[in-house]
Amino acid sequence: MPLPLKTSMRSLATGAAVLIGLAGLPGPAFADKSLVYCTEGNPQGFNAQVSTSGTTVNATTPLFNNLVEFGPAGQIMNSGLAESYRISDDGLVYEFHLRRNVAFHSNELFTPSRPLNADDVLFTIDRQWRADHPYHTVGTANYEYFRGMGLPALLKSVEKLDEYTVRITLTHSEAPFLADLAMPFLSIQSAEYADVLMKAGKQDLFDDKPIGTGPFRMVSYHKDVAIRYKAFDGYWRGRQPLDNLIYSITPNIAVRLNKLRSGECHVMIFPNPAELGAIEKDPNLVIEQQDGRNVAYMAFNTSKPPLNDVRVRRAITMAIDKRTLVDAVYQNGGSPAKNPIPPGMWSYDDGIEDYPFDPAAARRLLAEAGYPEGFSLDLWYTPVTRPYLPNGKRAAEMIRENLERVGIRVALKTDSWSNYRQQVTQGDPDMVIYGWTGDNGDPDNFLYFLLSCGAVRPGGANLARWCNPDFEDRITKAKVTTDVERRTADYKEAQRIFHREAPWFPIANSIIAVAHRKEVKNYTNNIFNQDFSGVDIEPQ
Repeated sequence: MPLPLKTSMRSLATGAAVLIGLAGLPGPAFADKSLVYCTEGNPQGFNAQVSTSGTTVNATTPLFNNLVEFGPAGQIMNSGLAESYRISDDGLVYEFHLRRNVAFHSNELFTPSRPLNADDVLFTIDRQWRADHPYHTVGTANYEYFRGMGLPALLKSVEKLDEYTVRITLTHSEAPFLADLAMPFLSIQSAEYADVLMKAGKQDLFDDKPIGTGPFRMVSYHKDVAIRYKAFDGYWRGRQPLDNLIYSITPNIAVRLNKLRSGECHVMIFPNPAELGAIEKDPNLVIEQQDGRNVAYMAFNTSKPPLNDVRVRRAITMAIDKRTLVDAVYQNGGSPAKNPIPPGMWSYDDGIEDYPFDPAAARRLLAEAGYPEGFSLDLWYTPVTRPYLPNGKRAAEMIRENLERVGIRVALKTDSWSNYRQQVTQGDPDMVIYGWTGDNGDPDNFLYFLLSCGAVRPGGANLARWCNPDFEDRITKAKVTTDVERRTADYKEAQRIFHREAPWFPIANSIIAVAHRKEVKNYTNNIFNQDFSGVDIEPQ
């Protein structure tokens, strides 16, 4: 999609809220207006610079703001910390004029002495970009988003022109750059807080005790129990209707629904697709549904035999009854996928014909590749409900059953969500069930981030360890022009190369569903993250 070349201005408010405390949490019961949100897992931290997981992004959303932001439909809106911006005609220079008097949170370690300024923007970018930055090696950060989006090579300079003006100069024009700036990994951090912690020798607390400019500040985190936030009285957009926001960490999908029905939680993420009909009939509940702009897939480790042979990958693809799998796992909440980007995204190539379910042809291909008796593989599956996959274990069991019928023996493996992500990104598993929800509405966020050669590394997002020069050429060309027709042509050819080489078995594109109690008002099911700003609740 073309980038706006003019300054645009608009405010953005979305979210959700409610009136009761959360049973079982430590501390006194809440007397204020509170929302309890049943989420599916623990975050990996509270800084989206250091983790690409959805649980981390959702946990940080109440805390931070970006220079520019996405609207509810995924459009870029100049409603963030930059009150205006200007882009040069050649697309190389971006100047951002920051809002005045934007306050940061405080905590037991830090009380800010100044509002947001250009130093905070430079800190946010330089920490991820410059290897000699004092915070670059703090914690376990590998800045996967920053690297995966190609920013180390894209950025030429980031300059402070004055206290409230930042100039970013690129090495080449980059169509998705403005959208990248709206993504969580570029939410603005406090340079002053970082300096205070560094001087106290407590810099390792920076990513776990967050300080932001967002509508809520963090109060506490109890692993496997809850995250508690309070409304930030100094929020630059105005104080929120909610006094308290509580994330109740509830991995079990049935327990989440029971909590919703009983009123113990007020918003529930990812209900079981089979329960949607019953939820719709409940007079106390509301379902918010929309196209998830996502894809679930099984990545083949193309760096390891026998999966380095495209005939084997195609054989596995044809051995799996995708239609039956999707019907069983997603019910009415998804449709079979055939491409690495979802159907609702521009440049999607619907002319590609998916591989058929053909076990006989699969056996012939395996024999042709030298494996008439089959072989053994491991398959890792997601241990928690994800927006792109409601039941990873069930999907894995069905895949195993299909593959064993053509002589491929499959050992199923999983781990806790945080350990799972660490395991599958190291490059050892044979096959990995995973998925992706687009962050910025651009095909680049799928094709480049998940499948580029640069993402083939330990910790990288290219779980297939697949590096194809023709594919790389197409997705790289598409990044450097704002001509939508040229970008579309390159992305469609990239999808055809992907289909031919089959580094993934695409599983499904899902509908994102969130259920909430009827008394919750102004809540929007945002496909990019769960945003609880601006939401209210009617007393019951």
